[in-house]
Amino acid sequence: METTYVMVKPDGVQRGLIGEIIGRFEQKGLKLVGLKAMVPSEEIARAHYAVHAERPFFPGLIKFVTSGPVVCMAWAGRDAISVARNLIGPTNGREAPPGTIRGDYGMDIGYNMIHGSDAPETAEFELGLWFPEGVMEWDQTISKWFYE
Repeated sequence: METTYVMVKPDGVQRGLIGEIIGRFEQKGLKLVGLKAMVPSEEIARAHYAVHAERPFFPGLIKFVTSGPVVCMAWAGRDAISVARNLIGPTNGREAPPGTIRGDYGMDIGYNMIHGSDAPETAEFELGLWFPEGVMEWDQTISKWFYE
């Protein structure tokens, strides 16, 4: 089993898509093991997006992600990182296939509603950054109906 970090960005929160997004992950069979809403500090936003620090869009990205509440989530399951990325879809909503979150709700690259970890190392870093207190351990009694 694997745990991944997923964040509904300020545009997704403002558009009222939190429930829809959570529902897609639950319906797929991932287990919610961390959930909180917050307005990110500039410090945490800069740490999260440090890989983009030299890019010209970095200042705007930091301003955007700190502009309002985000919903931070930790999802667990078999291959949770790749499963989450497939649910999310490609960055550009105009090019994302229908059925993905970005394909169904996105029209832009910058306002793409959602972030998901792209690798185990990234997930570990992001989960530690956004959930320094750790995530929950609990038994999902219906999980036997998701995996053979």
